[in-house]
Amino acid sequence: MKFSNKILSQTITQLCLINEVNTVVISPGSRNAPLTIGFTENTSFTNYSIVDERCAAFFALGLAQQSKQAVALVCSSGSALLNYFPAIAEAFYSDIPLVIISADRPSHLLEIGDGQTIQQENVFGKHILYNANCREGELFQKENELEISKALQIARNKKGPVHINAPFSEPLYDTVDSLQIKINSSFFEKLIDPIKEDLSDYFPIWNQAKKKLVLVGVLDPNSIEQNILDQLIEDDSVIVFTEATSNLHHKGCINSIDQLIAPFNDANFELLRPELLLTFGGMVISKKIKSFLRTYPPKHHWHINDKRAYDTYFVLSKHFKMSPSSFLEDMLSNTQMLKSDYRDSILALKGHRLGLHKKYIEQIPFSDFKAFSTVFNHIPSNYQLQLSNSATIRYAQLFDLDATLQVFCNRGTSGIDGCTSTAIGAAITSNKATVFITGDLSFLYDSNALWNQYIPKNFKIIVINNGGGGIFRILPGKKDTDNFETFFETKHHLTAEKLCEMYALNYSSISDENNLEKNVSSFFENNEHPCVLEIFTPSTINDQVLLDYFKFIK
Repeated sequence: MKFSNKILSQTITQLCLINEVNTVVISPGSRNAPLTIGFTENTSFTNYSIVDERCAAFFALGLAQQSKQAVALVCSSGSALLNYFPAIAEAFYSDIPLVIISADRPSHLLEIGDGQTIQQENVFGKHILYNANCREGELFQKENELEISKALQIARNKKGPVHINAPFSEPLYDTVDSLQIKINSSFFEKLIDPIKEDLSDYFPIWNQAKKKLVLVGVLDPNSIEQNILDQLIEDDSVIVFTEATSNLHHKGCINSIDQLIAPFNDANFELLRPELLLTFGGMVISKKIKSFLRTYPPKHHWHINDKRAYDTYFVLSKHFKMSPSSFLEDMLSNTQMLKSDYRDSILALKGHRLGLHKKYIEQIPFSDFKAFSTVFNHIPSNYQLQLSNSATIRYAQLFDLDATLQVFCNRGTSGIDGCTSTAIGAAITSNKATVFITGDLSFLYDSNALWNQYIPKNFKIIVINNGGGGIFRILPGKKDTDNFETFFETKHHLTAEKLCEMYALNYSSISDENNLEKNVSSFFENNEHPCVLEIFTPSTINDQVLLDYFKFIK
């Protein structure tokens, strides 16, 4: 085994091993050669080489999203590091552990006009949990060990991104046959179990509230035991709103929030207005539910999360720092079910909407709505479903997805910039077959994601290509300006075909309903090579089809 002769490189790699950071995504460079040597010469690390740093960071995000373990990112100095920022922001708001390890110029070469040099220390500002700014030389060894240990343990224990900045002087490629260090750091961040909160003061509020609304955002699969969900939904005074990314399923849940409330009038909203709002999980997608709860605020809003709580609806009254399962188990075992018509009145409206939903799909022309409906109906059971942002995740909210699917989307910052890269990383870590559904702009924006030698054979991409940013036609605002197609919709005539040819992916395309129905099942049967299915829809009718949908189901 070879080691870089740089003491700092040896320190970083050995502390990564001690802290079980064993997966590393490396982008090629020269200044990071000591780190690359240190990680790739040691068989204890699983290493991936991704050239584009932005793609590399989202790829690592996908790996960590599924493994729940910290993944390290290694890059050269200069602007390479800045390309990590979108994924770092996503990791920060989605509680995903990433360890960013950047090589840097030694301090005497900073701010003198030397090449490939920027101010790397603390460069990610408030979007990072910890900065370990190392110094080169044996004189700083003890301090470096302490800082690196802190960063690695904070990433693991607090679930988020940390930054280790490591300066290296030339020469960069020299190696030695044995370690020149012995780790002496005594820093170990003690994992503090969440304090079990005494909920007894809140039992009376629960018992008195005849209208309790539970709203669930992004949640990992199997986060809530089914028997707890069953017990919650049995209560007449409780309505449970879930989203596609909540990974919760029950016939008593309202799983298409916008479908239910988009046609509401003031009387409906007053009927729905809760006395107690209970929220858990990550970011909520539906703008309509946010608008409703801000306009018709509840008397109490409790958020359950062991890390933080956002005052999304401007009435947050209590943050319970515990897991949702622990909270619900304790609350439900110490409170009583109430007689109320709250749940049944809303479920009756849900049933009415669903009946009209099915009728509407049967009569509409081929469009984004029809394409998404067909695709979601044909995804095989037990797949991992990765969704891009913008229109894709919003359409997914309108359909009843198979309960066996595990659904993921980058909702921390809701960007389209790295959705494909994230999906590929997630597919590598997951033991499930994975399909990634995306829009054309999101796919083209992250096309370097396909420059990746690790894509699993059974990985599938479905691109809904409507020739531009279709969501901008759906959003409120004037669409008949001269510059709308150029600066908002970004109309184009590009396809995925040549990209698939360049990256050796199987490609097929469909542009009508009959062929989609006939061929989508066979698309899922091909598991010997990564496949891309591009579905072309007419750009000019999609917004009207969607707007008419909400009128039809009223």
